[in-house]
Amino acid sequence: MDEIAVTPETPEVAPAPVGDASAPGAISEDQVKLALRRVKDPELNLNIVDLGLVYGIAVDGADVTVDMSLTSPGCPSGPEIMGEAEKQVRTLPGIGTVLINLVWSPYWTPERIEPRVRAYMGF
Repeated sequence: MDEIAVTPETPEVAPAPVGDASAPGAISEDQVKLALRRVKDPELNLNIVDLGLVYGIAVDGADVTVDMSLTSPGCPSGPEIMGEAEKQVRTLPGIGTVLINLVWSPYWTPERIEPRVRAYMGF
């Protein structure tokens, strides 16, 4: 069997996985979640992560997509909350494209609230 010699001219370097926080310019899901915790529902004064409004976070290098909902389709604070979510994610160093998707499936219910917060609220 032939052996292949690796020389300094042809190093074997594995590509950084998508979303790897150690890659230059990469953002982690945890970083995005921390940024989104700074966004509060103005009526409930609770952050959107603990309220269960964040349904998904997708990170592709420096680009981030957030799927989120609101407590109701008629939520008067909807544009404010979504704008603040985008603003807070954009504060992350090295951030690329930020896309905030408003989704209604599954429909938000109080059961999506973090259990410790739900207990604090008396649910």
